Amino acid sequence: MPNELKAEQVIALRDHFIARQHELLALTCALVETESPSGDKDGSRDVVSLIASAAGTISAVSSVERITSEDFGEHIRIRAFAGATDAAPIVILGHTDTVHPRGAIKERPWRADGTRIYGPGIFDMKANVALALEALRACEATAVCPQSPVTILLTCDEESGSPSGRSLVEAEAKHAQAVLVLEPPASDGRVKTGRKGTGIFAVEVHGRAAHAGLEPEKGVSAVLELARQTIRLTNLNNPEAGTTVTVTVASGGTHSNVVPAEARAEIDVRFSSVAEGRRIEDAILNLKPFDERAQVVFSGGINRPPLERTEKVLALFERARNIAGLLDFELGEASVGGASDGNFVGALGVAVLDGLGIEGDGAHASHEHIVVDNIALRGALVAGLIASL
Repeated sequence: MPNELKAEQVIALRDHFIARQHELLALTCALVETESPSGDKDGSRDVVSLIASAAGTISAVSSVERITSEDFGEHIRIRAFAGATDAAPIVILGHTDTVHPRGAIKERPWRADGTRIYGPGIFDMKANVALALEALRACEATAVCPQSPVTILLTCDEESGSPSGRSLVEAEAKHAQAVLVLEPPASDGRVKTGRKGTGIFAVEVHGRAAHAGLEPEKGVSAVLELARQTIRLTNLNNPEAGTTVTVTVASGGTHSNVVPAEARAEIDVRFSSVAEGRRIEDAILNLKPFDERAQVVFSGGINRPPLERTEKVLALFERARNIAGLLDFELGEASVGGASDGNFVGALGVAVLDGLGIEGDGAHASHEHIVVDNIALRGALVAGLIASL
């Protein structure tokens, strides 16, 4: 049964984060300065070492498991409050990889400016990794403890589509009573109760080369065919249904005086429902060439299913909103176009709430930052959710 927290319990959690803010930021700084671009195996292992060391100082933690990913480094799974009950666990989900290349920290070092702290990967989502660990410590220190076991799962390949992390996420989530995703929030600190699904496709066009001046009629332009396919793909957009189809990266041709025999492009697809995703996938993979002399090959498919705003998601949001009310702030919700590992959870029909991380801005950008004044509120919200489930 859910545990209804009292105002003084939630306030005690907030006060813990206020008292421990320096330590939380020290760990965040260490994580940010240990660069871990997605696919950088050494960086991944170094970050996991920092996390494992920090987790080892929390009495409630019963096990820390480092899981090798052959192409990306290491995932890490932390189990805590193991003796709480035999109830289904609460899973806290996040990732350790970033989109920022090695060397970014030298170009944009850790920097405090008023109430903001800047650094590559701080918002998405290294500050929130530190927040997850501190939430365990807060519950332990204040005796506002969860009634269920807690698992923190941090994958190392989320920014690359979770090729090895997906199976871990699904294995943990399918037995969970709730999954809390510490991705960055939407604007104004809103949590994410809906996310679009994503599709990653590519198209290759094979034409025939010819001299562009002497005998262009003997050529088959792959670039022209690709341009026509681009228009056709763009016409699949359906804003009313929340569907977007975008040709993002395109290239073709060899020399300025040759009818191009080859062209290729990458295609990003976003959709709001499983049925719409299947419809768009089928439409793309069955497109035919305009010029019968050209060969057009589409590949790819759905990468992440949508996270739909179900009754379970809504109930978890209402619980979070009530806890926020005890902290005297209004928690809003949003549905966004970006996807996360929370999408995999939603597809399993498990209660999931995304975007629970610290407020900030600039995910994946040069001005990426968090808002320091928001740490205690967000920490108390996460810890309160853990304790109330």
